[in-house]
Amino acid sequence: MEVIYNLIPGMIFFGLVFVGVLIWAIRRGQYDDLEGDGNRILMDDDDVDKASGSRKKRPGLNFPDEDD
Repeated sequence: MEVIYNLIPGMIFFGLVFVGVLIWAIRRGQYDDLEGDGNRILMDDDDVDKASGSRKKRPGLNFPDEDD
């Protein structure tokens, strides 16, 4: 029973800290663009050579079998 007297104030303290961090993150703009990162990974940003229509080789960024 004595442990509960320490746990309850401790959990209230941690809860207030987490609420404070959430409010700080909202004010700093962490949640302004929720869809940007999700759409960014779907966009195809491969460099295409307009003359030949093929992709430009970028060393270290292509799959191993494409680095010929």
